[in-house]
Amino acid sequence: MSAVLNEAPASAPSTGWTEESTEATSGSARMKIERETHKLEKRLCREVGKAIVDFNMIEEGDKVMVCMSGGKDSYALLDILLKLKARAPIHFDLVAVNLDQKQPGFPEHVLPEYLASTGVPFHIENEDTYSIVKKLIPEGKTTCSLCSRLRRGILYRVADELGCTKIALGHHRDDILQTLLLNMFFGGKMKSMPPKLVSDDGKHVVIRPLAYVAEKDTTRWAAHRNFPIIPCNLCGSQENLQRKQVGEMLRLVVIDLQKEEARDPMVLVNPEILAASTETATREEGCLSLPGQYADVTRPARVKVRYQALDGARREIEADGLLATCLQHEIDHLDGVLFVDYLSVLKRNMLLRKLAKELKAKQRA
Repeated sequence: MSAVLNEAPASAPSTGWTEESTEATSGSARMKIERETHKLEKRLCREVGKAIVDFNMIEEGDKVMVCMSGGKDSYALLDILLKLKARAPIHFDLVAVNLDQKQPGFPEHVLPEYLASTGVPFHIENEDTYSIVKKLIPEGKTTCSLCSRLRRGILYRVADELGCTKIALGHHRDDILQTLLLNMFFGGKMKSMPPKLVSDDGKHVVIRPLAYVAEKDTTRWAAHRNFPIIPCNLCGSQENLQRKQVGEMLRLVVIDLQKEEARDPMVLVNPEILAASTETATREEGCLSLPGQYADVTRPARVKVRYQALDGARREIEADGLLATCLQHEIDHLDGVLFVDYLSVLKRNMLLRKLAKELKAKQRA
């Protein structure tokens, strides 16, 4: 039976845990990091490849303009597209394009030096949109709308000049979800970023190959690859953006381990695992995403989780037993990870084939 070991303020000291930030020094720890990095690369390639196929984003003979902002997502997009290009069954070309908006202090040398090191053709477009935005938008107001319209028009023109058939942007799954919630809560409409978009005049096709990729994965990949990240001082520095507010609402976990007559659900907003025990525990797990399927999964026996309560207070909880398993299972869901992802390839494929057969049988009935 699970139990809450301790609930304390966020500043409470940690003891007896393997902290997420602890530097790995042992050989086994380094091997684990290498395995996790390899899994991350495979997942990124798989999800980008699936989005390309699902939405027919890239076709034979395409010339894809990859828009580079200098942020982690655009670096990850170019890096993964280069990997896929080397193994794709079709031929397509890539050209990286950066729009230098003449922001004060912008390091103009960073992107050209990086792109030159990759060997990919690139083009730097110089256009002072920064001054236009600062001139037209009052101090303290959001610059996003005008800035994006100016950028879009320039990128369409550059795509024509370079003979590009597709324009690839680095928006990931979290961006798409945030845009949906942004429009729902602040615009009263069901609208988001489509993975593939044809411009109103039909001349340009915009694609978002990272549509299935979680932001945490691009963050981890950028750290692993040590990309020279360039901060955006025009939009990234704005406080109280509606998009930031929506982003904070994306992650929510509800856990109820009580009996039917004593319901007392635990609600955790934006939970994150701070530490996990080196001791492990194995439990049978199942999931509504894979109805009727169960398997033994080994996880840390104890975890420490930081979260925000419904009253807004930041709290930490230490848990073991069933509660520790549930916390890890549900936080995995927020990151797009299912319990089958912890199984061997053989066991996972057997379980998924079994589920597919059962679903087909139900359809015939």
